[in-house]
Amino acid sequence: MQSTAAVSVSASATASRGGARSEAARRPGGVRVCGLRGEALTCPSLRISQAPARLAVARAAAATNGAVAGSGGGFDYDLVIIGAGVGGHGAALHAVEEGLKTAIIEGDVVGGTCVNRGCVPSKALLAVSGRMRELHDEHHMKSMGLQVSSPGYDRQGVADHANNLASKIRSNLTNSMKALGVDILTGVGTIVGKQKVRYGKAGFPDKEITARNIIIATGSVPFVPKGIEIDGKTVFTSDHALKLESVPDWIAIVGSGYIGLEFSDVYTALGSEVTFVEALDQLMPGFDPEIAKLAQRVLINPRKIDYHTGVFANKITPAKDGKPVLIELIDAKTKEHKETLEVDAALIATGRAPFTKGLGLENINVVTQRGFVPVDERMRVMDADGNVVPNLYCIGDANGKLMLAHAASAQGISVVEQISGKDHILNHLSIPAACFTHPEISMVGLTEPQAREKADKEGFEVNIVKTSFKANTKALAENEGDGIAKLIYRPDTGEILGVHILGLHAADLIHEASNAIALGTRVQDIKFAVHAHPTLSEVLDELFKAAKLQPREGRDSKPSSHPNRC
Repeated sequence: MQSTAAVSVSASATASRGGARSEAARRPGGVRVCGLRGEALTCPSLRISQAPARLAVARAAAATNGAVAGSGGGFDYDLVIIGAGVGGHGAALHAVEEGLKTAIIEGDVVGGTCVNRGCVPSKALLAVSGRMRELHDEHHMKSMGLQVSSPGYDRQGVADHANNLASKIRSNLTNSMKALGVDILTGVGTIVGKQKVRYGKAGFPDKEITARNIIIATGSVPFVPKGIEIDGKTVFTSDHALKLESVPDWIAIVGSGYIGLEFSDVYTALGSEVTFVEALDQLMPGFDPEIAKLAQRVLINPRKIDYHTGVFANKITPAKDGKPVLIELIDAKTKEHKETLEVDAALIATGRAPFTKGLGLENINVVTQRGFVPVDERMRVMDADGNVVPNLYCIGDANGKLMLAHAASAQGISVVEQISGKDHILNHLSIPAACFTHPEISMVGLTEPQAREKADKEGFEVNIVKTSFKANTKALAENEGDGIAKLIYRPDTGEILGVHILGLHAADLIHEASNAIALGTRVQDIKFAVHAHPTLSEVLDELFKAAKLQPREGRDSKPSSHPNRC
């Protein structure tokens, strides 16, 4: 989770967009390029029935590379993963499925940032804010014939809900790995040499193990700019905010990306006034501009939220001795002092920084870039000379390609595919992102400015079509008609370049689009898919049907080259 999702896609990965199947056929060695697990291109039902056969294949593939899967081949493990967050967990489960003897090292608690201090507890708080927001909307309730009087909340009960959810998911992740035979090793992992890892915790002797392959999956921590003093009570990061130890009357949120926007939803629903402090000239800079503009109209303007854009929080001093939190704002360009805010609390939501210190990368000639571990398109770690470090990979926030929990898991699965002898490249532009406000925002692929920039460079046209939730029966039945879906595509080929949604359950709706990009499905094919009525999914159904293709010589009137596929 972070304020702005940063995507870094290599040339070959970019070339794979919109053509995973055909591209795989053209690549030497049968390289698969996909936004999903490799099995998405085969028959999923074969995975269970043919598990013994797959294990034999995996062992044979590993033996070809000098090791026997499941036996270590002279190593303690086929795979050691440093970090038991969502990325490490996903890699571990897939590794066991492929017959690899696997261990995972965790110095804190299983689940990492997402489960313990990020995605999971924040969704519990957002679930509460959604209920509160609805109960307080008298007009909305009356329009549905409902009467509610004096809705309230218990702060500690809300906090307990978030904590209990994190504990439950953490336990589920731990039990799933233990049940499949993953060794969970407690301690801080350090790479001490080629295929060697040392781990241990304070008060106990360190242990050293060997592994044919190592995955770094250490995640990230909140980024706190210079000049900001964190006390954890009145000036804090998302790590502290998720504990919900207080609900301030007035809180400043520094940063208006995913993290800041979600917390503004929580705090305003619970009665706080919010002030955004954003360094860039517009709010929500990581979103498609059109979606951001509409989101501001729906999520910010009607609520007790004001904002300052184009300014830095140069210095933030916690509240003490009866004085409020002081925030000194300076112009982002001129650095001149603008004003000083006095608020009850300040949440620092300025993104996240990789947690890679102490990994021992200097022992293998690897130099981080702004803290990120450099990797290639296959997540292989690169050394200071630009060479691939054999048998060493890095996934998730630690490599900075796309700082999302599910991206880390997808990268981990991709790495395991490679370790098992099946070359695999992940298309990061097929990975969706979501902001769980009310209503939600989701996206996949390119924004409109990114798509037009790409079109200018490569010489093709871009078309845009949009549909409204106001025309959707299910949304109207819920009295939730605010929102749009936006499709960015190539009219000459039908390639889907990006999809952006603001509206009810947008985070659930986006996957039809992300899967289409991952599998190379074009608009001329997906527009014939059937959607249940009345459902919110018809928002996307209408979106794809609205796309118009350019007449092209040789194109016939048939809907698809695979007319029975839908």
